[in-house]
Amino acid sequence: EVQLQASGGGLVQAGGSVILSCAASGFTVDDFGIGWFRQAPGKEREGVSFINVGRKFYADSVKDRFTISRDNAKNTVYLQMNSLKPEDTAVYYCASAHRLPFSLWGAQPNYDAWGQGTQVTVSS
Repeated sequence: EVQLQASGGGLVQAGGSVILSCAASGFTVDDFGIGWFRQAPGKEREGVSFINVGRKFYADSVKDRFTISRDNAKNTVYLQMNSLKPEDTAVYYCASAHRLPFSLWGAQPNYDAWGQGTQVTVSS
């Protein structure tokens, strides 16, 4: 069974850092694309970052502040979030996609499995 477990959220002050983890089971993250998405209160869920086949993509709003990485030995994908802003406050989700064209990484219907989400709250 394919499962994703997101963790690492919490309360952090503006300018601080958080590392989110997405632990996968039932498949190998090296063989799939893994995306991070977020949903802020009252807003639609949006793509944050994506990693696949050594390539990484970021939403403009998080570029140069967030870094996505993968540890194949732990079958886990990470999202290092630096210089956090109050507008980064959201529930963060990870999701997996098989053979997803890079140009479609932000399209949520293309993802097969989703983690349960982890809350990140950035105080000003």
